[in-house]
Amino acid sequence: MIKEPHITEKANIQKELHNQVTFKVHKNANKIEIKKAVEALMKTKVLEVRTINVTGKKRRLGLKVGKRPDWKKAIVKLAPGENIEFFEGV
Repeated sequence: MIKEPHITEKANIQKELHNQVTFKVHKNANKIEIKKAVEALMKTKVLEVRTINVTGKKRRLGLKVGKRPDWKKAIVKLAPGENIEFFEGV
């Protein structure tokens, strides 16, 4: 379900201000599966999950045209007082 954390400047601001953490997830995962996976792996209480399908950018290399893969992003809102130790100090 969860592939890796998505660490960007915007994700760090969301973590500090709104207690939200961002993950790259499997393309076919739904909100309920993501919530259960985060609660089981990270041992935290999840209030809300938002998902976004991110389309890959088109890239050119000379005459050849390619495309980066599409992926899915999940923004997970944690309960007040909850945190994920992995993201502390990042």
